Amino acid sequence: MRVLITGSKGQLGTELIRSRPPECEVTGVDLQDVDISKANEVTALVSKVKPRLIINTAAYTAVDQAESEEEQAFNVNAVGAECVAVAARSAGAKLIHISTDFVFDGNSSRPYRPDDPTGPISTYGSSKLEGERAVMKTLPNESVIIRTSWLYSAYGKNFVKTMLHLMRARDHLRVVADQIGSPTWAKTLSKAIWMAGLKNELPGILHWCDAGTASWYDFALGIRDEAIRGGLLEKSLTIDPIGSSDYPTPAKRPRYSVLDTAETVEVLGLKPLGWQEALRQMLEEYSGLGNSKK
Repeated sequence: MRVLITGSKGQLGTELIRSRPPECEVTGVDLQDVDISKANEVTALVSKVKPRLIINTAAYTAVDQAESEEEQAFNVNAVGAECVAVAARSAGAKLIHISTDFVFDGNSSRPYRPDDPTGPISTYGSSKLEGERAVMKTLPNESVIIRTSWLYSAYGKNFVKTMLHLMRARDHLRVVADQIGSPTWAKTLSKAIWMAGLKNELPGILHWCDAGTASWYDFALGIRDEAIRGGLLEKSLTIDPIGSSDYPTPAKRPRYSVLDTAETVEVLGLKPLGWQEALRQMLEEYSGLGNSKK
């Protein structure tokens, strides 16, 4: 089966290509290959590749920068998503579109289900929600939106690698403790995406993240402890919890954005890995890539 992956050099795109099923012939493209906000470029690409499945991981993900670059964020996350959906429709291809927990307002007291009301509180979240709506309107029966949260991997830029860098350089860190979510390894997400891509008649929106919940502070503690255990850190350091008000950012973050994955678990038959175990495995992989001394 021919598969087209947009955003192929990002952390999720990289994992998707590395974990591609043997029956799939994958073409990966990134920003230097195609601007997904330009319909003619996307149409030409899809006409050339002739995919049966498109996985759209391309996104504007600079959450804070999006507040001052609203047009760029919407061009990629909303206009781009629509262009990919239109091209998929013309080619008769199925589309899997990756979205985010940031489409919710964070005021829930329980994990968000796929059909819960949305209410983004940032430009990034609003642009991703607009992209979801464009995909569902353009390709209602042949698209699946998969929302995820707090993504990281051994590749690309992410919270885990930023924390490792800071932990090696400092003796003391302060990390936000009043934002709650579910850290998710891009490798476990890619497995769920491939299973969804090869399965027919799925619901329009699915949620996937690793099991368990954490604050950014909890996540940082886990990174520190696993990094020491795995030889990625030579010494421990103090990490203090702080409130969001102590670390103001241009974009507001959801206070609580845990995603309910029960429906996805049922339809895919795939059990989520606990986020602590996923983190341990990712750091082992990261160390194996020659990063133990960096």
